[in-house]
Amino acid sequence: MYTPITIPFGAKMLFNTVKLKPGVEMEDVELALAEMCNVVKETYGGDKGGFIAGQVYEFSGFISDEGSLSDSKRAEKHIAIVTYWKSFDQHEKSHADKAFKDKFEALGKLSTDSAELGYDMLWQGEPEHMKVEAVEA
Repeated sequence: MYTPITIPFGAKMLFNTVKLKPGVEMEDVELALAEMCNVVKETYGGDKGGFIAGQVYEFSGFISDEGSLSDSKRAEKHIAIVTYWKSFDQHEKSHADKAFKDKFEALGKLSTDSAELGYDMLWQGEPEHMKVEAVEA
């Protein structure tokens, strides 16, 4: 459940921000989120549907002064769901399936909005010293 992931070059990345309703805490969404993620992983993983891997983040409240170009320094409480797929078509097919829709609906009842954007991978890499350390270990 909490293991490192490897993303092959060329994977499609979907970035979904889910804005939580006022008063909803992470503890309130954990079960709905876990059930939804488990359905995606077990039902659509690999050759069954093109799902490669995923990650879930809770917004910490941190907004970078150095990495932000806008003067606006506000963001609503939300979670980010990052998933990696072999294709956008496979993603869409999985999310049109009743098994997924039922779980996503439960999360939707705790949120005010959700937007999922798809990205094509242009680059990936890691520091060269990490490759050397991995070989020496």
